[in-house]
Amino acid sequence: MLPHAEIILKSEYKEMEITGTIAEVLNPKTGTGKNGTWKKQEVILETDGQYPKKICFSFWGDKADNELLRNGSAVRISFDLESREFNGKWYTDAKGWKVEPVAGGSPPQAAAQEEHAPPQQDTYYGETSDDLPF
Repeated sequence: MLPHAEIILKSEYKEMEITGTIAEVLNPKTGTGKNGTWKKQEVILETDGQYPKKICFSFWGDKADNELLRNGSAVRISFDLESREFNGKWYTDAKGWKVEPVAGGSPPQAAAQEEHAPPQQDTYYGETSDDLPF
């Protein structure tokens, strides 16, 4: 890859955030590796909207102990995506690095969608007199 292409790619990187409700907190995992002990906490976040999605986020180290990572919490998660290849297949992880509470218990994305909804219009089908046969 050319050096200037790498700089362009880096400049296009945006911080990724998503808002939703924690639907499930999975059992924490711990272990020991070459760099010492590690801890991993996975949570399932459910988004709002017409077609809700469930996404598994993993939090490592001190981030795994966040008190906001509990069932029913309305949160905003900042995260990075990372993919790796293993035996010819690719696997993608969503690694959370910041969790913030969402005020009011409902994510602001839902409120923003309601604000931009087109106004309801009355439908006019002709005369307004009540000359119906029934």
